[in-house]
Amino acid sequence: MSLDGMQLAQTDLTLEQFVNEPVGSAIPEPVLAPEVVPIVAPTRIALLLPTRSEGLVHVANAVRAGFMAAWQHEPANIVVNLVETGDVPQDVLIAYQQAAAGADIVVGPLTRSGVTAIVQSHAVVKPTIALAQPEASEAGLSPGLLAMGLSVEDEARQIAALNGSGKSAMKAVAISTGVSWQRRAAAAFVSAWRGMGLQAEAVELPMNGGFIDGNGLLELRNRLQSARPALLFVALDAAQTVQLRLAIGGEVTTYGISQLNPHAREDWATATPLLDLEGVRLLDMPWQLQADHAAVMTYPHLPANPEQRRSTDIERLYALGIDAYRVAHNIALRQTDFTIDGVTGKLTVHFGSGTPRFERTLQPAIYHEGVVRPLDPQ
Repeated sequence: MSLDGMQLAQTDLTLEQFVNEPVGSAIPEPVLAPEVVPIVAPTRIALLLPTRSEGLVHVANAVRAGFMAAWQHEPANIVVNLVETGDVPQDVLIAYQQAAAGADIVVGPLTRSGVTAIVQSHAVVKPTIALAQPEASEAGLSPGLLAMGLSVEDEARQIAALNGSGKSAMKAVAISTGVSWQRRAAAAFVSAWRGMGLQAEAVELPMNGGFIDGNGLLELRNRLQSARPALLFVALDAAQTVQLRLAIGGEVTTYGISQLNPHAREDWATATPLLDLEGVRLLDMPWQLQADHAAVMTYPHLPANPEQRRSTDIERLYALGIDAYRVAHNIALRQTDFTIDGVTGKLTVHFGSGTPRFERTLQPAIYHEGVVRPLDPQ
């Protein structure tokens, strides 16, 4: 039988033999109290991913695989249900509302537009771990939403803090092309750099036939010779940065974000060294850099396709799935302030009263002998 959600163990104990005993007489055998066993319902997590989107199904499956790998390692008392969506914001919003109605915690959406849609609609009614950042104007508006997506802007701000904090006079130039993520990263770096009272200039290089325009590089070289910055921030990929360095040389200290690392960690053993990037510094996640990292060694890696090089973006999203489950697990345990030495970085989380806060500290690295190698944190 049950009582107020508690289950009582049954017993064959009978008290008939004590009916005629005088009050106060000794009871020949002790009476066992019934065993009380609490019934704890499992925490229901809805994993909201765009698996019905032709363009996003591969990245959604990577996040799902990482999330389930972490769940299988530590399932606890958690049930995970996949909620499939497309990539249209309205579709994501409807799926989110349905997921929240039947779950204790929602993990997702995975797209910036999807996160923005649920924030703008004030739809957050359950603890929600978004896997992308909302648009900047919507950030911090939902007390029940923790955004832990991978962010080039956060990487850029971390580079600015590492190199400019405490400095009184240090000029930097941020270089990008017209690609959206590059513009966002460069703008975030410049804003953070100027926020510390330092000088920063943004330069956007034109593209021509898939390469940086040669005239733009010549103009940049002349500009740098005149400005003499102490640091270059390159919001570029590895191939573009090679082209940049061949044009302007390597005299100025150069920093970049994770897109400067073009290979999965295991593939560097057979990759052609990028000697033109020697000395360039960057940030990336432990999953891509540190084979001996405790968490990296804990979880299985995605199976390799012998006919295809691993995608660094897919690897990073798989790692995001792992850390998303670990954060959700802590929230399921009613943790409000905690840190995790995660596979995507060191995570600091506040989720409870007040505005949720999330910070990811990435791993510094450097090109040495043409290969990306981790550095000791500064």
